[in-house]
Amino acid sequence: MPEMSGAATVPDKYLRKYWSRFMAFGWKLGLALILLVCVSRFVLVLQANTSGNYAVIGIVMLLSAIIPFILLNRNGQREIGWKRATNRPWLLIALLSGLGFSIGLFFIGEFLYGSSIENWYVYIARSYKIPAGMGGNDKLLFFAIIALTGMTFSPVGEELFFRGVVHSSFARSAGDRKASIVDASAFALVHLSHFGIVYTDTGWSFLPLPAFIWVSSMFLVSLLFFTCRQRSGSILGAILCHAGFNLGMIWSIFYLL
Repeated sequence: MPEMSGAATVPDKYLRKYWSRFMAFGWKLGLALILLVCVSRFVLVLQANTSGNYAVIGIVMLLSAIIPFILLNRNGQREIGWKRATNRPWLLIALLSGLGFSIGLFFIGEFLYGSSIENWYVYIARSYKIPAGMGGNDKLLFFAIIALTGMTFSPVGEELFFRGVVHSSFARSAGDRKASIVDASAFALVHLSHFGIVYTDTGWSFLPLPAFIWVSSMFLVSLLFFTCRQRSGSILGAILCHAGFNLGMIWSIFYLL
């Protein structure tokens, strides 16, 4: 359905009846969602980096996960990939691909920046608040808790949002290739608040080259997430690839740094 300059005069087949009276499922909706969610998240993450309280980020992830179900009817949910995988072997490939990407990113950071704050995993590790000297079963239990959280909340929330509703809204008018560039760009830029703009004891600073490498990596892994969605035939492929990435990152932080 073509997007209208005002309210949608014909109910959009992907939106719930209430929302279809005011909008269409297209790029304007996708852009509005990016501005609403990503800008607020960017600010909240920067604030969390100063306070050390990341609980509010969980609320953002929950909001990202439920937005598609608030806006979209059953047809719309299937359009964003909320359905069974048609190519199940790709679910395992997706998980392993994400795992490999994140571990590879660890070695790049280790080679270039060692244990300095310019290493993205070193900076992100601060948010996990791993007690000094922790080892053995205590460390394994703490790792399991952080890994379980990291493999569920952000992969589900971010993939339903970025590779789900945002991607599909742009794809309706621009096609999958251009839409994947848009959702990957939004995903990558919002992660600049996680690393690149850093807060230390001396205050705020910007790390140009490390930030460029980090944001570029987030852009590339976003394309990988979308590839896994396409190849598996389900948003679950993207979620599992993202879960694998987070698992590799958390394992690297706990056991390789």
